[in-house]
Amino acid sequence: MATTVWISLRALHFAAVMLLTGSAYYGALLAPKRYRPLLSQRLSPLAAWSAWLALLSALAMLACQNVLMSGDSANLTDAAIWQAVLGTHFGAVWQWELLSAAVGVAALWLKGRRRQQTLLLAGVVQLACMALIGHAAMRDGLLGLLQQVNQTLHLIAATFWAGGLLPLLLLMREARQIDRRTDAIRTMMRFSRYGHLAVALTLLSGIVNSLLIAGWPLDWHESDYIVLLLWKVLLVALMVLVALINRYWLVPRFRLAGSGAQRIFIRMTQLELLLACGVVGLVSVFATLSPA
Repeated sequence: MATTVWISLRALHFAAVMLLTGSAYYGALLAPKRYRPLLSQRLSPLAAWSAWLALLSALAMLACQNVLMSGDSANLTDAAIWQAVLGTHFGAVWQWELLSAAVGVAALWLKGRRRQQTLLLAGVVQLACMALIGHAAMRDGLLGLLQQVNQTLHLIAATFWAGGLLPLLLLMREARQIDRRTDAIRTMMRFSRYGHLAVALTLLSGIVNSLLIAGWPLDWHESDYIVLLLWKVLLVALMVLVALINRYWLVPRFRLAGSGAQRIFIRMTQLELLLACGVVGLVSVFATLSPA
């Protein structure tokens, strides 16, 4: 039961941090300067919900780790058990996760660009902390450090890509407003341009991470971890296919009257977002499994 709760909380937390960071990318980096205040206002509900969900799920994960380590939920009131949990590698890293999540919530009371920059920083730090636990922390020394750096880059790039999909759907609605159309389209084009790099980095770092954890594919043996990893590869491949169709087939047809390209683009982006949710769910499951 506790393991199922842990998997669910991990998926929820990862999704919240991805949405928080993905929306902050737009307000802090992608949108033209004159459009940033308005776009940040439009994305404010998403940022607020994501920041609070990231903090609450992080707290719940720490409590769940207490139960998993001690084997009894009654130990949630035991100070000695809490001290032991916080003294582990996970506990040490997760204190920074909680701190950065709290900074993300506190940033909601800031104004202007400083708010978006602080939200982005809080999100990126949370992603970096998540890269320091689990399979990415299985090695020590230089190779272990390189693996953790690679995993950090993987999470940041994947978040730019997948975490930016929901704000992209909002921008499609913004582009229907005459006074915002130019800025909204420019923001989406910047997301597309840098999204190419994010997708490439996600795939490359993902391959490196898989090789470091599971070894060469020819040496793989059937296990739950390998099966779920292959399902993840399939879902990511479908995401790439959808992204390519959107960018190189649908976007050039936006100006063709009666083509319905924009409507199909929205549906395809929703499908891509659904596939991303599937990837997050799979990762949350096989992160608890042994790769052997």
